[in-house]
Amino acid sequence: MEDTRWSVGALAKAAGLTVRTLHHYDEIGLVTPSERTAAGHRRYTPEDVRLLYRVRALRSLGLPLGDIAATLTDPVTLQEVLERQLAHLEAEAERLGVLRERVKSLLDGAGTPRLLETMQMIEQYYTPEQLDWLARRRAELGEERIAAAEAAWPPLIERLTRHQREGTPVTDPEVQRLAAQWSELLHAFHGGDEGIMRASQRLHEESTCEDGAAADKPALFDYVQRAWSATASTS
Repeated sequence: MEDTRWSVGALAKAAGLTVRTLHHYDEIGLVTPSERTAAGHRRYTPEDVRLLYRVRALRSLGLPLGDIAATLTDPVTLQEVLERQLAHLEAEAERLGVLRERVKSLLDGAGTPRLLETMQMIEQYYTPEQLDWLARRRAELGEERIAAAEAAWPPLIERLTRHQREGTPVTDPEVQRLAAQWSELLHAFHGGDEGIMRASQRLHEESTCEDGAAADKPALFDYVQRAWSATASTS
């Protein structure tokens, strides 16, 4: 076995790789055949094959070739790279979990026509970069805080709507407290990003609701903004 030599074609077939991949590994110095024939053809030794399978094992973990090359001769580097890769995979898993929950919530809350309408509406108001930022923000906050914030919105809107319809002055302490809670929930969502804040405001102001509540939205937003202005003028 130790006397066996593999041509590039034979090794590619045995390893389930392409000849082009082996040539690339050779060119970047990752897996270089130890021998050549008189005609210059590559010949891989058993040691080369073991190295190739180690590279494949590390590649299967999602490591880039540059990191793999650094780990082949340094066990300390290997541990550091694997720890970094683990952190990356955990973050990616969390991001995918967030996306999964977003898709699930859309499917649970709407039929196909309504789902498509919701997705088109979101894309209309947010840029791709803002949607990516919001996904990261959601992962940063965590699902528990997101769920708590989402649960806080309906009763908050209901109470402020009641005050607005009853004509409660915006300087009323209860209205001021509710308006402050509204501001806190918004800030938790957009993290102080003014572009996302403006996009969110346009989305809420211009979106429609099947229950007819949309007609009251402009008046409610104006009421909340006047409450904020009253707070600013007295602070």
